[in-house]
Amino acid sequence: MKLNLLLIIILSVVVACRNGQQVIPHEETQVTEPDTLRHSFYLLNEGNTGMNQASLDYFSHNTGIYKRNIYNDVNPATVKELGDVGNDLQIYGGKLYAVINLSNKVEVMEKFTAKRIGQIDIPNGRYITFYKGKAYVSSYAAASGTVEGYVAEIDTTSLEITRKVTVGRQPEEMAIINDKLYVANSGGYSPPQFDRTVSVVDLNTFTEIKRIDVAINLDHMKADKYGDLYVTSRGDYYNIPSKLFVIDSKTEQIKDSFNLATSNICMKGDSAYIYSVEWSYITNKNTVTYAIINVKDETVITNSFITDGTEKQIQVPYGLAIDPVTADIYVTDAKNYILPGTLYCFSQQGKKKWSVTTGNIPAHFVFVQP
Repeated sequence: MKLNLLLIIILSVVVACRNGQQVIPHEETQVTEPDTLRHSFYLLNEGNTGMNQASLDYFSHNTGIYKRNIYNDVNPATVKELGDVGNDLQIYGGKLYAVINLSNKVEVMEKFTAKRIGQIDIPNGRYITFYKGKAYVSSYAAASGTVEGYVAEIDTTSLEITRKVTVGRQPEEMAIINDKLYVANSGGYSPPQFDRTVSVVDLNTFTEIKRIDVAINLDHMKADKYGDLYVTSRGDYYNIPSKLFVIDSKTEQIKDSFNLATSNICMKGDSAYIYSVEWSYITNKNTVTYAIINVKDETVITNSFITDGTEKQIQVPYGLAIDPVTADIYVTDAKNYILPGTLYCFSQQGKKKWSVTTGNIPAHFVFVQP
């Protein structure tokens, strides 16, 4: 009797602790009819800093079912689950790669099952990209504003780090064009002394050959099919606004810019989809915007790609993806960064098709071919 009572108390404490950390339970939700012609996708939820809340969701178009927190079910023996703060998610070959920032690792899984293969140790890792059998991961290197970051080259067969190259301070997203790796440097650990450069790395010699001066506090970077790089600047959150810049990779000079606040950017054909959550310490509020740019002629197509009023329900847009087959638009809402988020699916015309509850701070998508 006393033993059973003690066991109940212990279990209650454990459950209370886990509930206190907002652990997201595994859950399955039917959101659409099955469609075998479309791509399914994974969604990496960042989770709150220091709470070990990163989680992996999966939506299967084959079944129309959205599954929350699949990693724990697929890998029940993994210590500390997926880890602390999921920062990027990509697929290359038969492997799924998740950059887990504060856990100082890249988690490597099987592409179709999310079964754990192993991990690559990267301190303060940020983003990952791939080229000719190699993975490239940007790393802040240290929790210091004065330390330059680096990019690690990883063999995707052995999962061993083969080379490293020093770049700017607190490097973020990268893009590759013609054997050159371009790295957006933020300097985000040392405001107001932000970095303002894009590092250019020769992938053959794996050396930094130059830095392109762009703007302060750079973040996301995407290459279009015309050889241009679209780079986002977050500004200083006071008097210097967020802005979008275009770099010609042939001349490695800025060729254009847009006075558009840009938090993230997603390419689909000639269209660059953009959303922004621009925080101001002067007004103490966010300004949220959505836009589409035509990258062929570098003009703004629309300042609102959500057309049915649903944007009023989205508190903090945080993730963005475009379906490679249907051009459906996926936008996530991080809400207050504590409660589970919401994923919205919109048609190409910007009309809401469905929504579903996600993990905490839903952020990074990767599509899986049927």
